[in-house]
Amino acid sequence: MSQANATPHEKSDHHSLQVVPLLICLGLGLAGWFCPHPSALTDQAWHLVVIFVVTVFGLIIKPLPMGAVAIIAITVGILTKVITMQQAFNSFSSDVVWLVVFALFIAKGFNVTGLGRRIAYFFTALLGKKTLGLSYGLMATDLILAPAIPSVTGRSAGIVYPILQGIANSYKSFPNTDSARKIGAFLTATAFQVTVITSSMFMTAMAANPILTSLSKDQDISVSWGEWALAACVPGILSLAIIPWFIYKIYPPEIKETPFAQDNARAELKAMGKMHRNEWIMGLAAIVLLVLWIFGKQLGVAPVVAAMVGLILLLVTGVLEWKSLVKIDTAWETFVWFCVLIMLANLLKDYGVLSWFTSSVQGHFAGLDWKIAFPLLALIYFYTHYFFASSTAHVTSMYPAFLGLSIAIGTPPMLAAFVMIYFSNLFGGLTHYSLAPAPLLYGVGYVDIKTWWKIGFLTSVINILIWCTVGAAWWKFLGFW
Repeated sequence: MSQANATPHEKSDHHSLQVVPLLICLGLGLAGWFCPHPSALTDQAWHLVVIFVVTVFGLIIKPLPMGAVAIIAITVGILTKVITMQQAFNSFSSDVVWLVVFALFIAKGFNVTGLGRRIAYFFTALLGKKTLGLSYGLMATDLILAPAIPSVTGRSAGIVYPILQGIANSYKSFPNTDSARKIGAFLTATAFQVTVITSSMFMTAMAANPILTSLSKDQDISVSWGEWALAACVPGILSLAIIPWFIYKIYPPEIKETPFAQDNARAELKAMGKMHRNEWIMGLAAIVLLVLWIFGKQLGVAPVVAAMVGLILLLVTGVLEWKSLVKIDTAWETFVWFCVLIMLANLLKDYGVLSWFTSSVQGHFAGLDWKIAFPLLALIYFYTHYFFASSTAHVTSMYPAFLGLSIAIGTPPMLAAFVMIYFSNLFGGLTHYSLAPAPLLYGVGYVDIKTWWKIGFLTSVINILIWCTVGAAWWKFLGFW
């Protein structure tokens, strides 16, 4: 039941449930504000740490929407004179944030034109003769859409899953029943783990990825869209080839042959007819975007400008309407909390907090070669995601500190950055709450929680091995380190 239709009693219960996490956040903030702080930090720096920690905690437990939590953080910072008005709103002009917003607008084009569904049905018809092949068809759909759709939920839960569900239902495989294992459970588990990999392969495939590039610049590390994709292509394709097969082996579906899936996909494509004008324009816009993103450095076109070009193309041709974009509340809320998190992360560096953390922790790794110390740091960074329900919260709270520390102990900067960047996506497959689409796909009821966590851990081990061996060798070959 929506809140708009809820009874007064239900609304009261909902708001009373919000009070507890709000009080927890308030108590955490007050305790941190007045407790003694390290002498190496000024009062202002320590108070910024408290605001940052409470904000991240608020984003995890979500007593209010993320945008509201971010606005509260800004307000507290300004009222306590920890942050000036200019500092608070500087990041609202960040090209990184606008890139995400424009990309989310463009992603809507795949839905309104039906091009996303057409791509999914095409690969289903092409590869869907067997269940394993069907999983690769859904994977190919996710991979094709990933560069232009920065919403992991939009791809996996919005485009791939409805088609997956239709296939499962056609084979009488329903959630929360014994029939789930026929085909639905395998396809759901695979689709989720695949989207974790595709989100790591492109700077614009996941909303938090542009933040990673912004935070990397604080360590004088610049990663372009093309460099990101080039570095990810070999380990990413290898992961995409192995993971569906691996899940098929450890969590096999009862139905191995799926000829009906191909027939249904062909029927859907026939019903859709030939590609219409708006689909062609959407496809052209996607190609223009990819060209500008890949060759942007050579052409002198920044990623955000490329996104603006793609968006304008869709607006002037009538594929998208501005009124419909204004109503995309998720894009505007993302804009607000992204800006605030980038602002806080930048101020942590400016106030000397990150330098203090790096120097304080560095002593614990004294005498260790970086080839031993860095893998330990990377694994800690990866598996602490068990404690996070948001990749963005994890990235903004830990990525700058762990990257700085990795470089300080002697790790080649680009190697450290690439491992941490790709880990920041791959750890999203660990749990049923670790990535935005996880609660949605798990909540359907095809896969039980024990199996979800088991598959999440085992696939994480495979991904880590691939990206830290084949990936590192590939980056070495490319001359990144």
